[in-house]
Amino acid sequence: MFRSIGVLYEDEQFVIFHKPAGMLVIPAPKKHSRTLTEIVNEQYKEKGYGLHPCHRLDHKTSGAIVYAKGKKNQKLMRDLFARKKVLKTYVALVRGKIKKLNGTISAPIEDVHRKRFRREAAGLPAVTKYKVLEVKRHFSVVEVFPETGRTHQIRIHFARIGHPLLGERLYAFRRDFAVDFKRMALHAVHVEFVQPVTRQKILATDPLPKDMENFLAKY
Repeated sequence: MFRSIGVLYEDEQFVIFHKPAGMLVIPAPKKHSRTLTEIVNEQYKEKGYGLHPCHRLDHKTSGAIVYAKGKKNQKLMRDLFARKKVLKTYVALVRGKIKKLNGTISAPIEDVHRKRFRREAAGLPAVTKYKVLEVKRHFSVVEVFPETGRTHQIRIHFARIGHPLLGERLYAFRRDFAVDFKRMALHAVHVEFVQPVTRQKILATDPLPKDMENFLAKY
């Protein structure tokens, strides 16, 4: 049996799914768990076409993710991403109180395959905008708008400004957090684009999952 994946939006070319936290989108070296791509293709196995991811979400991140029905549609959507025509919005819980309520983090990010975070390393240009939604005692609730799509971009950028995401274990130490979230406190809440075939504007929303909602209610 496989875990049923929720559908946020669907048309003849694309499906937008809710990706649960803790699930890989595609296989990774030395990881043998079932992937989101395997599961959604089993879900749609009677449809007569393959589903292909148009972008990635880190396995610890939850939220909206776009799949294409067939390789041709995957290329159309990837072209939109490459031209920065897809708007993605995340909600993150980050350590501490961010004083600047609106801001832009512009800092290069090292090669995606690097193993360790190094401030001095040169890398690819990356830009992340954010807006603080709420300030709690030990953390801030932030709406995040990445303008580029580098691997771990949001995690790295907030770590660099001294506000790593709750649940971060790669770019921060667990002992540095006053409160502990059990996974990466990052959720892709909106994805918006003009559908490349129908030319209709699509906005898919994935509400905060229960673990983040319960955490916010607790603190």
